Amino acid sequence: MKNIKYIAIMALGLTACEPEFDNPVEDQQATFSPGTANFSKYVSIGNSLTSGYADGALYQHGQTNSFPNILAGQFSKVGGGIFTQPLMNDNLGGLLLGGNPISQNRLVLNADSTPVPMLGIPSNEVTNTLTGPFNNMGIPGAKSFHLLAPGYGDPAGISTGTANPYFARFASSTTTNALTDAISQAPTFFTLWIGNNDILGYATGGGVTSAQDPVDGDDITPTATFDFALNTIISNLDATGAKGVVANIASVTSIPYFTTVPHNPVPMDQATATATNTAYAGYNAILSGLSGMGAITSTEANSRKVNFFARLDNPVLITDESLTDISAIIVNPPFNVPVQQAALLAKLRPATAADLIVLPARAFIGTLADPANPNSVNGVGIPLADKWVLTPAEQAEISTAQNSYNNTISSLVNANPNMVMVDMKSYLDVLNTSGISFNGGTATSTYASGGAFSLDGVHPTAQGYSIIANKFITTINSEFGANIPTVLPSEYTTIFFE
Repeated sequence: MKNIKYIAIMALGLTACEPEFDNPVEDQQATFSPGTANFSKYVSIGNSLTSGYADGALYQHGQTNSFPNILAGQFSKVGGGIFTQPLMNDNLGGLLLGGNPISQNRLVLNADSTPVPMLGIPSNEVTNTLTGPFNNMGIPGAKSFHLLAPGYGDPAGISTGTANPYFARFASSTTTNALTDAISQAPTFFTLWIGNNDILGYATGGGVTSAQDPVDGDDITPTATFDFALNTIISNLDATGAKGVVANIASVTSIPYFTTVPHNPVPMDQATATATNTAYAGYNAILSGLSGMGAITSTEANSRKVNFFARLDNPVLITDESLTDISAIIVNPPFNVPVQQAALLAKLRPATAADLIVLPARAFIGTLADPANPNSVNGVGIPLADKWVLTPAEQAEISTAQNSYNNTISSLVNANPNMVMVDMKSYLDVLNTSGISFNGGTATSTYASGGAFSLDGVHPTAQGYSIIANKFITTINSEFGANIPTVLPSEYTTIFFE
């Protein structure tokens, strides 16, 4: 059972370090127009998606190809001014705090097509504060309410979680907040894309809350908190007299981080399947007994029974917190697994196609929980803990919050004549279902080979950011009567090799 089949990463057709160019398109400069907008002072506000974060890190190439920087380049054709960014020192992306690493380097594909951190010592010391202001106010990790938090850029608060190391690099002071720094630049035009992180941390953490795990858990931002933050942000931006575009929140569970690892990656021959089923026979009998007594429904009992077959695509076993806890009844756990792991059996069931296994699980499934016990295979002898999977119930929580957030965004923007909304949710839904075609190819959300998403499975590649920039441009052209040229996504890189 140690030879669990892992997910292969197909590297065919991937872009390495050099971009592939389409035939050049001549700009018809004389026909370009800003319409009713004024791009002389453009400020972008948001989180990692605004900063150009990619491949699990913030690095120069990603920042150069952030969607706001791409927009600024096109805005320059219609009167747009200089656009500055708090650039990292290198293309490694790691952060140092007091000389100590606090984040890993960016991911690249090695010779085995496996994502690995790029080798090298980063040079980005957080306490070496940059002199601004900066037009790109994208802060990786920021939630909606963080933009209003005084001291969010204070290096002294990083270790306690009250400050953000990325904002600490370029905040105007240790007491300011991000919105103040953005507004103080007197923008004439802005883009705002915030709210993804208000649900993303809960999602990528497998639905584990801070109450369940104070260290690694993350909570969905309450709708009242989100509504207050967005109303405050938009009201303050409106008071500047600037026009702008506000993006809504895309479906976070449709990104490669949740769609790459299948629920059924476990191969077994007949002998292994028979031995595994024998080990779980007592567990299955307990479920039948509980169902017969009415302690659990027959539907729950059947959904929890373990039966492996001689095939390549058996489902992994997972822990589902919504199931009935039967820990008091499991006296002799299968395979004599460690006591601390046996508790996971209390809410065990085989995964189904409705479950979303998180991307990091691909390197965890099949490892041993106890090196001395060859039967303690994670995902088989030991069910995957909650952090490795998003169950349908957890997905429903995310969807409910996202719909509420998007309703708030839509209502606030529609009530403001100086602002328009770009429907990034619908646009990226198309990317996730059929892909987005352009002159030179089609980008999809397939992990590594699709072109749109970087190796962290969450953030876009440079090509993905160019596609996003084009959506902003077409919305601006339509809503503000502008004529701003789009860019060619084929001129932008996708993933990188070691």
